[in-house]
Amino acid sequence: MRLYQLFRARNAVIAAVLVLPAVSASGQQVSATGQGQPASLSLALRTAAQNVALQPDETLRRISIDEAVNLAMEQNLGIRIQRFDPQIQDTGVSLARSLWQPNFQTTLTRQSQTQAATSALAGGSTVDNGTFASNVGLNQALPWGGSYTANWNSSRLTTTNLFSNFSPQLTSNLNVQYTQPLLRNFQIDSIRQQVAVSKKVRDLSDIQLESVVTQTLRNVRNAYWDLSYSINNLKAQQESLALSRQSLKDNQKRVEIGTMAPIDIVQAQAEVATNESSVIVAEAAIKQAQDALRALILDPGTPQFWTMVFEPSDLPSFDARAIDLDAAVRNALDKRADVRAAKNALDQSDINIKYYGNQLKPDVNANIGYNPIGVGGTQLSAVDLQAIAAGASPNRTVINNFGFGGVLGDLFQGVNPTWTFGVTVGYPLGANTAHANLARVKLEYDQAQAQLKNMEMQVITQVRTAARNVLSNQQLVQSARASRELQEKKLEAEEKKLAAGMSSPFFVVQAQRDLSLARTVEIRAISDYNKSLVDFEAVQQVPINGGGNFVQVAR
Repeated sequence: MRLYQLFRARNAVIAAVLVLPAVSASGQQVSATGQGQPASLSLALRTAAQNVALQPDETLRRISIDEAVNLAMEQNLGIRIQRFDPQIQDTGVSLARSLWQPNFQTTLTRQSQTQAATSALAGGSTVDNGTFASNVGLNQALPWGGSYTANWNSSRLTTTNLFSNFSPQLTSNLNVQYTQPLLRNFQIDSIRQQVAVSKKVRDLSDIQLESVVTQTLRNVRNAYWDLSYSINNLKAQQESLALSRQSLKDNQKRVEIGTMAPIDIVQAQAEVATNESSVIVAEAAIKQAQDALRALILDPGTPQFWTMVFEPSDLPSFDARAIDLDAAVRNALDKRADVRAAKNALDQSDINIKYYGNQLKPDVNANIGYNPIGVGGTQLSAVDLQAIAAGASPNRTVINNFGFGGVLGDLFQGVNPTWTFGVTVGYPLGANTAHANLARVKLEYDQAQAQLKNMEMQVITQVRTAARNVLSNQQLVQSARASRELQEKKLEAEEKKLAAGMSSPFFVVQAQRDLSLARTVEIRAISDYNKSLVDFEAVQQVPINGGGNFVQVAR
């Protein structure tokens, strides 16, 4: 905002005050929230404050604290970024589970072979063989630790070898193998470990999302109260400026009529200059508070992101509340995000301990195999060796023709089965990596337990600190309110004494300064009390820096 605009706005405030009848501080009875002042003065100050705050291209939007929270839930970038993490971890769980999915494979081969005859009975100088084979296989690791493989092989063989009983020869066999761990990998194996850990990591992402949401909403509420304080503080500074201007005007009249020396108005002029500086600082604080709230509740891509000016519709109020510290501590130990994350880490360590402990057991596996075979094709008669010896044709005839359907019938009916049963036992001699891994995860588990105990102690401390801040800020509000009321009475008394010639302008200016400070302290105390309530609720859900807001009353 340009400097001349600031002075024009302040002149509007002064003009609004000067056209009113002169009133004393006791007649205004201005509270920390602006209540109790004359309606005309309040309206003039509010209008002037809006003229100072708004640029020509800015848009004013009244907003409640609940609306600010809802906007943050929808548009805050930190929350939107964190919402991707559970979805990412879902893919991790799916990836771990995919190791249980069946794996299908198939191959087709064609082979043609010509080889030299090694026997005079081969029927020629060369033997031609042709093979067409296919394979379909399926293998899968099962959720209870077992695994199977199933392969179906089929082939068609043609040959010119006279000693082959079939040409073409059709063969099909099914080979099914099942392996079940009995000790190692029976209760838990590497896949089940990965799935269990990935689920815990998925749960952790939910905890982290809740933590980010709670922390962000806490920041939104505190930023809302900071903005409300900054606006009310500007009003208080403007009221102090108007009061000092009125005092200066009264003193100038006294100088004109000869009841006050001209030198006595210097102090009143200095007080006006000081209050003008305070107004400039308060205006800058509003801009900073606007930026802080804007960044928390709006998407940067929102139209008028930088030109939207918020006006809080909820005023900071003081409502003393009773604090149930024991219930708050129990709630924090049960629901705090960092405590839940630490317990999640313990659960992950416990899964690893079970897995690596299981890896120390002997590797005992039961194996079952089933291998039926079907054979068929064009069956030829036996070779007539005498005819071959005489140089005649082999005279082979077709005895039978078994088609591929008959081969499959023999295969699936188990006409020619082979069963295999066995047990394999393996055990490493000496220490192996499982021993080292188990020792490591046990130490990590003990460390995590110690960290959890330390964290619980810190949580209790933070909750107690936040509760004390609420109670302390309650007392500070009451103290600041009493101080402001006394300063109003003090200023009223000094003005009466000055009018009666029993005091000097110095003491009136001093009383005005003290009243301005008391108003600011009361506004700050009420704002910090509301923020301490926000922090007390938040500290039961997430860790917060500093444990809350605590205001010290300036004396």
